[in-house]
Amino acid sequence: MSTAAPPSRKVPTAQIVVVILLSFVAIIPFTVRLQPFTYEQPPLHAKRQLLKPSVADPSSRKIKKEIETLEHDLESLEKEFTELTNEFSQVASTKASTNSQPKNKQRNKKKKEDIDFEKEFPNTNTNTEVKPDRFANFKEREPKKWWIRKDLFGDASQQTAISRRRNLLIYDEGKQPQQQDEDNGAIIPFDLSVNHLQLVDRAPGSPYTDLTVNEDFLPVVLQSDIAFRWRSRARPNSLTQDGLKTTAYQIIARQAYSDNEDDLLWDSGRVDVTDGLPDVVRYSDTNMQIGSVIEWKVTVWDSSQPDAKSSSSDWSKFAVGPSQSEWQGRWISHPVDLQSWDKTDASAFWSPTAGMKGTHDQRVACGNWEKRSQLPVFRTKLPTLDIADDDDIATALLVVSGLGSFRATFDGKPLSSSGPLDPPLTDFAQRVSYRGFDVTPYLSGDGAKSEHVVGIAMGSGWWDHRPIAGSFIRLFFLPHGAVTCVAQLYLTYKSGKTEVVIPTGDESSGWQVAKGHLRESSLFTGEYIDLKSKADFHGWDTSQNWKELYSDASDEASIHAWVMPQRYTSDTTLEKWRHHLHVKAKAVPMKSKDEMKPLHKLSPIGRLIPHESPPVLPMERVYPDEILDLGGGRWMIDFGKSFSGMLRFDNGLPEPIVPSGGYPRGHDVNTLATDESFITVVYGERLELYTHDINLPLVAGMGLHDGGPRHRSKKKGDPETKGGPCYPKDHIEAGSLMQRDVYILPKTGDGKGSFSDARQSHFTTHAFRFAEICCSEEPPSDVSALAYRSSFKEWGDFSSSNVRINGGYELVKNAMNANLLGVQSDCPHREKIQYGGDIIADSPAAMHLYDMSAFYRKVVLDWADQQWDNGAYSGTSYWLMLNDQTGIGTGSGETVWASAPVVMTARHMQHYGDIDFLERTVDKHMKWLGFLHEHFDRGMLKKGYKEDLDGYWKSGSGLGDWLGFRQRDTWLTHQGFYMASARSVAYIAEKLGITGMKLDAALEISNKVKERIAGLYLKYNQGFLPPDSRGKFMSPAQEMGLFSRIVPGDRRCTVLRHYFTRIGHTWPGSAEMNFLEHIDKETKESMKASGEVTKRGKKDAMGWSQWHGFNEGIFAVRYALKTLSETGYHNVALDKANGFGVGTWEYMLSHNATTLWESWWRSEDLYSHNHPMLGAAAEWMVSAVAGLELEPTTTGGREVQFWPRFPNDASTLSYASATQGTRRGDFAIAWEFIDVHQDTTTLHIRAYVPPDGKAVLRLPEHRNGEGVDSILKKALVLPDIEEAKLMSDDVCASRRKSKLHGFGYNWEFDRNTMLWMKFNRNKSIGTPCRHFLFHSHLDKAEWDHPITEPGTSENGIEVILTPGLYDVVVDDWKLEPEVKSTGKEWRIGDRKEYYMSEDLGPYCSDSDSFEWNIDDASHLI
Repeated sequence: MSTAAPPSRKVPTAQIVVVILLSFVAIIPFTVRLQPFTYEQPPLHAKRQLLKPSVADPSSRKIKKEIETLEHDLESLEKEFTELTNEFSQVASTKASTNSQPKNKQRNKKKKEDIDFEKEFPNTNTNTEVKPDRFANFKEREPKKWWIRKDLFGDASQQTAISRRRNLLIYDEGKQPQQQDEDNGAIIPFDLSVNHLQLVDRAPGSPYTDLTVNEDFLPVVLQSDIAFRWRSRARPNSLTQDGLKTTAYQIIARQAYSDNEDDLLWDSGRVDVTDGLPDVVRYSDTNMQIGSVIEWKVTVWDSSQPDAKSSSSDWSKFAVGPSQSEWQGRWISHPVDLQSWDKTDASAFWSPTAGMKGTHDQRVACGNWEKRSQLPVFRTKLPTLDIADDDDIATALLVVSGLGSFRATFDGKPLSSSGPLDPPLTDFAQRVSYRGFDVTPYLSGDGAKSEHVVGIAMGSGWWDHRPIAGSFIRLFFLPHGAVTCVAQLYLTYKSGKTEVVIPTGDESSGWQVAKGHLRESSLFTGEYIDLKSKADFHGWDTSQNWKELYSDASDEASIHAWVMPQRYTSDTTLEKWRHHLHVKAKAVPMKSKDEMKPLHKLSPIGRLIPHESPPVLPMERVYPDEILDLGGGRWMIDFGKSFSGMLRFDNGLPEPIVPSGGYPRGHDVNTLATDESFITVVYGERLELYTHDINLPLVAGMGLHDGGPRHRSKKKGDPETKGGPCYPKDHIEAGSLMQRDVYILPKTGDGKGSFSDARQSHFTTHAFRFAEICCSEEPPSDVSALAYRSSFKEWGDFSSSNVRINGGYELVKNAMNANLLGVQSDCPHREKIQYGGDIIADSPAAMHLYDMSAFYRKVVLDWADQQWDNGAYSGTSYWLMLNDQTGIGTGSGETVWASAPVVMTARHMQHYGDIDFLERTVDKHMKWLGFLHEHFDRGMLKKGYKEDLDGYWKSGSGLGDWLGFRQRDTWLTHQGFYMASARSVAYIAEKLGITGMKLDAALEISNKVKERIAGLYLKYNQGFLPPDSRGKFMSPAQEMGLFSRIVPGDRRCTVLRHYFTRIGHTWPGSAEMNFLEHIDKETKESMKASGEVTKRGKKDAMGWSQWHGFNEGIFAVRYALKTLSETGYHNVALDKANGFGVGTWEYMLSHNATTLWESWWRSEDLYSHNHPMLGAAAEWMVSAVAGLELEPTTTGGREVQFWPRFPNDASTLSYASATQGTRRGDFAIAWEFIDVHQDTTTLHIRAYVPPDGKAVLRLPEHRNGEGVDSILKKALVLPDIEEAKLMSDDVCASRRKSKLHGFGYNWEFDRNTMLWMKFNRNKSIGTPCRHFLFHSHLDKAEWDHPITEPGTSENGIEVILTPGLYDVVVDDWKLEPEVKSTGKEWRIGDRKEYYMSEDLGPYCSDSDSFEWNIDDASHLI
């Protein structure tokens, strides 16, 4: 989520200005003429110029003055509001008779249309009676069950055809039957997982090629918690009917590296199943010993008759790890690190800072941290192993964890390419993840007789970060202590014996520790890498460079001396630590001042658990698009897109130089010794607009973006003042905290070390597209970047013929990739933490893109640890005192944000079918609902919301539909997510079979809150709006009421009509207004003609649109698109997605975005440009544009709904496609228009259902419900689907690489003319790609006889689809041009053609969508 603005600070553009612009809605003239937007560009500029600063942008003083003026006018504008002309006064509607009389002379002078406006939209002081609805005369359709389900492919003729085809396959023209292999079944099991975790052989972006160990991630599970899962795919050239479903399975497990396949640890035997692929198979035996490395595979039997055939998966692997009580190792630390703590350090920054000087406690804490800022490395040598002659090591499992972050090696070789965030963030005082590494290859055979060394390098991570106060990312509320690690090695012998060796904390294990080559490591700001120490430490984790403790007397005085580690021991308890947090969060009343702050040195460390989710790994190797010489030894590298990671120098860095004119901004390191040379790497997500220097993103919540030296919007020194005494001194001159790595080497010395030894930073991730390297004569050779994210499987895709919509999808996907780093963060540089609102908003898109089963399970468990004793959840997965004032009090986060864990648990069940997870969390969620039941109503009254909402129309106190153009209706979102929490608890209880009071209470609460919302929002008008007429301008509005099934069925059509009366407005954002002052006259006139620019008073301004762009916040953007597409107005949803100008994806793309922005408008100082918060629309693209989504009541991803919706005009969209992975397999759909004529075309659809899947296909029909004849056929024999995928991916990759088919232009500022100009730019983003379903490889499929299903106007038709490949053709599909209004209605007006329509279509009257179904997880909220 974006909490970019501190709670006490106003966000002018989002809070002040929106109120003002809405007050002008009815009086600002609009005189634009209709002219469709085109892709015509100014002449192509062959070479980009690097722009130097020339003149200053308007100063912050001017901006501040403008804001003050706007604030000054606010009160008078609000008074004038009721006198505005009602723009809808000309609409024919039923007028209410009224007995109210004018209150004064001034009111008697009002125009008739003003009086009519107040009658229809009464002010809060006149809401005394229910007003007749102006749309009451429209007769809507009668409610009915619209979609009728048919089974067209289940009749006897289909079975006969398939049987005939089977005989042809077996009896080749009367000859002897073909030999059938045992492993030749129609269903192939793949993607094996244990506890939702899959083995990762090698991360796609791993820089390591010489690893002895064969996997980057080995799943580790506890002996008491082993759950097997897999997915299904079809065997090429198999009979479709044979692959309908799994009829039986068998799991076998053996010790890894076993020579005897019959020597099994477990054999489930053949288990028959009636409903296909099971959600889970649990193991409950004890044969799999702790410390064992296990191989397993599954065999499944298909549906072939008379005898089912089988297929087996490849072998996979996992390990059985220790529970907390089974650990022999203890946490150990460097003695210096343990000694550098005072009792006041734990809470030193709980109080405000006092500038750079700070308080006494803060100065002490800073000084202590500086003593231990150099990071330690740990190592030990394996003892000589006493192995009997007739025995040998069967498997060896090394288990390791470290706080903050760790990277393990064996004999000098890294055991994984993870490290930056290993372990991932949890509440370390309650639970800490550990990794397991299979080191058997090192110790098997003769390896057992060799010397071996285990090494553990450390980073500070979230555990011992630099103590900076920050503006709102209050890291000091996290538990923290000395950097520490824990490890032990399990050796399992072929005889069955198991032993544990080298446990940390045992002196006999021989562990050593020294301060290594990292002088400082920060997740936020980067690393200081000492190349001299790196050379001195070369081979530190090998036996060749081993030396005993204190073997050289001079070592004792050296920071790099190898010493004996000491055990980490906390001087407090979890209960005490949590109590202080409870008091600080006001979750319990404070009884004495002693409870205000904790007083201890080292925080407690929680229980050790195996990794719950896939680790953060390098998932892509990214190579430069361009390397630019900026002069003075400074090199700019453009990687073409933004991501999270760091630079990698395979050949090291060149020798540094000292620039003659001094170091550029951000590259001076004034804290080093004078005899040290250095090279800096500064990372940024974009370029400063007026100088083309790198723009420093907001890091760790410190102040604002600096905006570059000539676009500064904060006082110099502001962030460091707030940061306190530990703010890094060498970041002050840059004006902002930086993402920067520094490589250091003495200018003179013993010759050890070289810049050619530099490779990469390890324990940090930077968010960037651009990197500056300074300073050297030549750029580094062989430079690339490693893009990191959590290593779950990517299983969803989308493409279409529309470049803008594709571009929006990629913006979301790239931002997701950058923010899924062990947690789902809001932005990867500023905060890096989990916000509940962001997760609720974006999880549908994330669950489309990736297998989030393990990841979202961890997310919910993170909140379960956080939950206060009174049942309240906070707004973030670890409480950091963020936005507490927006909640209902008593420790609760903002209601929407705090509802994330319960809503996500229900969604998890729908997608992954994990009933055990429901059982594990249900009590937590019921406790949360109990908290809401006790505190919600009272808390809302305390926040100023009156029961009848008297006087309410502004944002109130809450986050709500965050960061749209409109005011936020926070009452509605508070109430709506209270309802969603109750619905989610009821859903969970029903799935668990819980009946009686608990289930009834949850349903009763959800219905009560729903009726409360509907009662108030339909009491004084029929438009689903707050009682105050000005509420029509807030968000969310009707779209939330319709999508979430809050609006009663008999009001749905009326509410939909009111929805179409919503309008947009002009936007006075400083970046947009400045842009318009710096474009030429011809360009501005063209933008006016297209409707992108209009008048705001006397000034030109950009307009944001309700119907041709986005104005909604993070929730309503999805509600709006889904509601429009579900109610028959998909063309309007496409208009929004295909829009141009401010508030659209086109706007972001035209300003060179590669990741989604935090705001719909351009922000060069405050808001992030890498932020998936507004990305919920990506799921709409899949579900509506392509037409593929989970059936709302399914669990475990068993059934999908194919419901493609089509544009009115083929010029908007001519094809779309999507693939959706589920726990069953990969579903897919693609559609296209063929032979497009002026008003007709042929519609072609293909759909694929994997084995064990289910689907329904809603046959095409026109928006008014008029049916069309559809010709359907099903493949008898499945072609090679996987081969078609590979070939299609190759074609797509080639198209993207050419950069000829993507989004084609940028706005760029030309310093020479001081004007913004539009340049043609070849890009890959947005490139349309054809789906594998339309690849020519599948045209060879053998199809059964076609079936014609006649269209009807009485009902829509759903066709049941069993697994297989389907083809649908509709001849003479009608096309119609989109209706475009003129004047102000063109872009920021309403949609009169719809709210005045005699017939809104069948969907708003579909009885199936009136009420929320307890089994429906899609419409919880």
